Amino acid sequence: MRDPSPRPVLETGSREGVQGGVSPVAIVWPCPLSLDAYVAQGREIEIPEQFCPGCTGPMTRWSGYRRFVREAGRAQAIFVARLRCRACAVTHALLPSFCLLKRLDVAPTIGRVIEAVLDKASGVRPLALALAVPHTTARGWVRRFRDRAEEHAAAFAAVTVDLGGEAPSPSGEPALDALQGLRAAFDHAAAFPGWAVLGCWRCCSAICGGRLLATNTTSPYLVVGKRRFMPPVPNQERKGSRDDRT
Repeated sequence: MRDPSPRPVLETGSREGVQGGVSPVAIVWPCPLSLDAYVAQGREIEIPEQFCPGCTGPMTRWSGYRRFVREAGRAQAIFVARLRCRACAVTHALLPSFCLLKRLDVAPTIGRVIEAVLDKASGVRPLALALAVPHTTARGWVRRFRDRAEEHAAAFAAVTVDLGGEAPSPSGEPALDALQGLRAAFDHAAAFPGWAVLGCWRCCSAICGGRLLATNTTSPYLVVGKRRFMPPVPNQERKGSRDDRT
């Protein structure tokens, strides 16, 4: 059965005034607020200073838009700010870290399903029932994570190494390796102020720019202030639908 809930909007920036090949992207900031607290602040949401992912220059608020986010079976509209780079003249969407690109449900809900299934703690159907999401939706999360497991395993291991840790030993099962890599990356990212409180899956969204379950693949990176931790994993971008691009 098709999920009747509101659909997430296309996360993108504005290409108006693009210079020097800089493309608009969705930036995910490490937001510690709950969904309810974020919604309550509306357009007045306070966000930390952000720097352009293209040139690391300062950015300013530039309007925004609304999209739906679902948690515990309840969908709410949140305000997503846009930021404009003064140097590049490109706008970027700024998502809170409880979001993933093109996904209606919050990252911790999606992560809970993926973890429980891969750890063999539960099947998809009882998890979907407990979390008030359609069974087919939850099953799709696990399938997409498995589809991208090899790329995730390599990329999150590289982030871990870049943060000063050791890459997890491969188990021979890509999906488990990806999950272990994610956990290791979070353990080391948690050393930075404000990151530990996010939890593993919000941190994951911030590291990969919300693209955990996107069709096209890009290397994840962690940005703290102007410092970018970029793993040496080449892009393996595939042709996908327009809705999979940012």
